[in-house]
This record gives sequence, structure tokens and C-alpha cells, in this order.
Amino acid sequence: MFSHVMVGVNDLEVSRKFYDALLGTIGIGPGVANNNRYFYRSPAGTFAITTPINGQPATFGNGSTLGFLLESPEQGAAFHAAGIANGGTTCEDPPGFREGPAGKLYLAYLRDPDGNKLCGLHRPPKK
Repeated sequence: MFSHVMVGVNDLEVSRKFYDALLGTIGIGPGVANNNRYFYRSPAGTFAITTPINGQPATFGNGSTLGFLLESPEQGAAFHAAGIANGGTTCEDPPGFREGPAGKLYLAYLRDPDGNKLCGLHRPPKK
């Protein structure tokens, strides 16, 4: 459905360090620089960070969440820990399994250095 997702950041190098570490836990290589942006590519699509082209400060979307697929709960724990260790902040409940209408999910929520809300999600196979 999506070709790419891009979020605005205020300090490109602080955010590059954060996302290099965070996305590295799910097998995505370091960001590739292109002017005032870094691109993270995978077979499923592209994620990018940029300083706003209008020169105004980057702000997060209130009510917005970007979700990243995880292969396991262990990968989720590493995802969350890497984010916190590189300038992110935890939010929502601690990482772990939750039951809901969609079934059992492993969720790991955090915010990047600019406040963008992120979620690592693992959906275990149905038994």
C-alpha cells in the first residue's frame, strides 16, 4: 500500500544514530544520506527521516504511530532497548504481549528523540 514513510526531525544526526540502532535490530542497514534526509530501505518499503524543507521545526503527529514488524518477542525487546539507549523514551505499557480484538500481539512502544511515536509489533502464529 505504501511506497515510503517519512518523518520530520530537528537534529538529523541525532535521529540518524537513533534510527540506525533501532532499525538495525530488525535487519535494516544504516540510513543512506541524500541531502537533508536519510533513507532506510527494505524489500517491503522505505522509511526516511528529514529536516523539514520549509525551515520550520519538526513536530510529531498527535495520535500518530508508525509500526515496524518484528520477527519475535526477543527482537522486540532489542528494538525497544536500542531505541531507549539511543535517545528515545518509553511510552505506553512496557514491551510485552497484549490480548485484544486482533488476538495476542507483542508490542513495544517508544518515542524517537523528536517525539514521533513508534511501535514494534510481533504477531505470533495462530495455533
